[in-house]
Amino acid sequence: MQVLDVLDERIIDLHAHAENKEEVLTLLANRLKEAGYIDDVEGFKKDIYLRESEGTTGIGNYIAIPHGKSDSVTQVGIAIAKLDHEIEWETLDGKGVKLVFLFAVSNNHEYARNHMLLLADIARKLGNDEAVEKMLSAETIEDLKSVFA
Repeated sequence: MQVLDVLDERIIDLHAHAENKEEVLTLLANRLKEAGYIDDVEGFKKDIYLRESEGTTGIGNYIAIPHGKSDSVTQVGIAIAKLDHEIEWETLDGKGVKLVFLFAVSNNHEYARNHMLLLADIARKLGNDEAVEKMLSAETIEDLKSVFA
């Protein structure tokens, strides 16, 4: 499984507005619920915050990849928000965040395997400065998908 396999425009917002981590996680969790990826927004967010408490998900270069295994997940997906401005987030490089990849991962073992494959695929792209720049400047879903093609 690769990122391109799970990119769904229903759970991507390339013109998101949020003032902080809570707002962006709520925005993306609501999108996941509306699109049928999760069945409980608050339960899902609780599991995300549990994972956040274990270590930073702000990987640097203005990108965060919050995730956590949750029983509320019904389908593997990655909700994406490209924010209209930088927000505070605990990050490895001390910068804020402009791009959030929120993983929806079930406690089911098959989903967990897919989660690792997706994380590896994203990590490869995020290690490439040119790919990161393309993601940060993406204006359309097609622009974003082209980075993972």
